[in-house]
Amino acid sequence: MTEYNYDLVVIGAGPGGYEAAFEAVKYGMKVAVIEKDKVGGTCLNRGCVPTKTIMRSSELAKEEREGDRIGIRASAVEVDLDAVRARKDEVLDVLREGIEAGLAKAKIELIHGLALVRDEHTVSYTDAKTGESKEVSSKFILIATGGSPFIPPISGAELEGVMDSTELLEQGGTPFDDFVIIGGGVIGVEFANVYHGFGSHVTIVEAMDRLIPTVDKELARSLKMSLQKDGVEVLTKCPVVRIEQAKGRLAVVYTDKDEEKSVPADAVLMAVGRRSDVPGLLSDELQHLAGERGRLAVDEHYRSASPSIYGIGDAIGGIELAHTATAEGRNAVAHMNGAEPPIRMDTVPTCIYSMPEIASVGISADEAKSQGLAVITKKYAMGANGKTVIEDLGRGYIKLIADADSHILLGAQLMCGRATDLVGELALVISNKLTLEDISSTIHPHPTFVEAIAEAAR
Repeated sequence: MTEYNYDLVVIGAGPGGYEAAFEAVKYGMKVAVIEKDKVGGTCLNRGCVPTKTIMRSSELAKEEREGDRIGIRASAVEVDLDAVRARKDEVLDVLREGIEAGLAKAKIELIHGLALVRDEHTVSYTDAKTGESKEVSSKFILIATGGSPFIPPISGAELEGVMDSTELLEQGGTPFDDFVIIGGGVIGVEFANVYHGFGSHVTIVEAMDRLIPTVDKELARSLKMSLQKDGVEVLTKCPVVRIEQAKGRLAVVYTDKDEEKSVPADAVLMAVGRRSDVPGLLSDELQHLAGERGRLAVDEHYRSASPSIYGIGDAIGGIELAHTATAEGRNAVAHMNGAEPPIRMDTVPTCIYSMPEIASVGISADEAKSQGLAVITKKYAMGANGKTVIEDLGRGYIKLIADADSHILLGAQLMCGRATDLVGELALVISNKLTLEDISSTIHPHPTFVEAIAEAAR
């Protein structure tokens, strides 16, 4: 019998990777995690967590400026991005320390280095401390390396002041006067809310006909209206042609109905998506494992064409969310051990931290129609919700999609305060095939955002 150094080597210490490692220990596996940078992956270091930490500062700044409406009068609000960044770094340090402590407690070896999968059971890496090239063997290999910002081939993308989301998170000083975001996806929308809260004039330039094309059309329309009401300029169906320097500033040139126009900027964010880092992780003899757009091609068990190599998260595409990667990692480890997957993958909540928040789970009414399903739609306007009025969150709603005969909940779309927290209840309802009547017959506390779910179900 072949002996390996480990039962499982995980490449990437993000939420997919380290949670998979914790799961593997429960099966009695000897595990190592190889990470080229800091633990926590994209989500903790360059994505979800730092963005939301900065967003908290932005929300407070916006509330201070608008406090006069509720009887709070403050002097001029000043935003110190150096202090904002310092707090962000402090939060990240605390969370990284927690992950490292968890790995150590579980006796999972954490290796800092740049990995290369040489063959089906061998991973080499350059030790981050010594620079030495080392090698380990493992029965299974799990690729959980995430991705990196994609920069499209737009002329002027290399100019000073044009940055990706990772670079933007490290900005200090004071907020930009005019900030242009190329891309109206989740990253673009969230940063638009952040910098609008800081007091910048923000413009989103999106090539497609609506913001965040992956969400329900009504949500996308409502989001656009909400942003515009707040003062964010939203340009859709306006592909960017180039970025140029003009009068000591930047100008983003785009086409609108075949006519070239431009918008001035002190800074430009490229937020058009992310790309897989998988090809650079595989040796020449394993390049055939990389599929469309350089992602690792896997089956329903997250196993590649090589039976010992698995992949999850951004490395394989699909729903590129931290909690999705975590679930995929646990299911992949279960398959390695001949067990049934512990987590269902048919009800994945999607969250957007806009103002107000947006969340969805299950299918939309349009998706139900395309699948030939007979459904009923229930909708509750949040203008009638006491907590929404108290917190002055404006327009919003909760929409429920249920089977027309059984009333079993099939999907939900939310645009309201704490939507990203509320969606968890609806995911549980869908997973357990509960009905509208099950929801409405359950007492929900008052005054809360969550009571709107029961109101919507009535």
